[in-house]
Amino acid sequence: MKKVGILTSGGDCAGLNAVIAAIVRAGYPLGYEFIGFERGWEGLLSPPCYRELKLQDIRGISHLGGTILKTTNKGRFGAKDVDGVKRIPMEVLEDAKRNADALGLSGLIVIGGDGSLSGALQLCELGLPIVGVPKTIDNDLSGTDRTFGFSTAVQVVVDSLDRIHSTATSHDRVMFVETMGRHAGWIALRAGVAGGAHAILLPEFPFMVEDLVDFLRLRRKHTGSTVVMVAEGAKLHDNYVGRANLSGEVHLGGVTTQLMDEIEALSPGEFEMRVTVLGHIQRGGTPNAPDRTLAKAYGVHAIHAFDKGHYGHMVRYNCGQMDIVPISEACGSMKIVTTDALDYQTAIELGVFIHRPTTVVVADED
Repeated sequence: MKKVGILTSGGDCAGLNAVIAAIVRAGYPLGYEFIGFERGWEGLLSPPCYRELKLQDIRGISHLGGTILKTTNKGRFGAKDVDGVKRIPMEVLEDAKRNADALGLSGLIVIGGDGSLSGALQLCELGLPIVGVPKTIDNDLSGTDRTFGFSTAVQVVVDSLDRIHSTATSHDRVMFVETMGRHAGWIALRAGVAGGAHAILLPEFPFMVEDLVDFLRLRRKHTGSTVVMVAEGAKLHDNYVGRANLSGEVHLGGVTTQLMDEIEALSPGEFEMRVTVLGHIQRGGTPNAPDRTLAKAYGVHAIHAFDKGHYGHMVRYNCGQMDIVPISEACGSMKIVTTDALDYQTAIELGVFIHRPTTVVVADED
């Protein structure tokens, strides 16, 4: 039996357990056995923390949210700034490689986002065979058309919008809904279009608060209420809104509250405004059907890619099929919303305010 390690790193999302289960289930007939490292890369570093993953261990987990292996986006495996280049310290990489060799691993399957996969590539360059699986609810990884977890996150937001609309209409209020999306606004855009938001504010497109106020006035005149979708990375006056922790890392949040304050200053007492910050409920919970099937496909193709020796590559969903791409290409840039995106064009045609004044649609379809 060939032994392969599996780890999940970075933020959790719906579908991780389905990937793990699919890797194990598809890998056993190929002659593999598996161990899962707990709490991401920390589980591979000294002292290693891991568990065997047999068929009975992955039975009935595909529908569960989160990850049975636990995960973290902090720890010793984080990249450091070395001569202007962010890399994992060599002593950390060598520790991970020693532990993998001591455990008799044939290699690793790493399920993670841009940072996790960049670290995986460095470890692969040190001689440990690795295949990557892209993971992010933001759907912003280059090299793949879609990541699992995104569909579920969008559905959570849409379900919330359905409820927000009814109370907004009942009170003629302006209701703000804040979603995740630091640098890419795919969740806010897709959910906003699907859920009938009247304005969608994204990190990619600067907007003028004065223009938004004019739009809200037109909405109030014609229809009364307005629902505004706001990605947490939307910028006010070209600046992110958030706070830095002791290590200097900026945690985004609060953009909607600050935006409401500015609207109130420009139009005192004109609008009754409320905000709902959805936060981490977008990450958690049961994956929906599209995410389950996509996650299982990722798992199956990941172990087959490993079996064929495609180390240093990431499996990807491309034009309705699964194939592979070098990790170096997948992590090279972020996939952001552009004006040629179908969802963007649809929103503009429907009169949604994104970054410039638009025609108010008097009779709302949604």
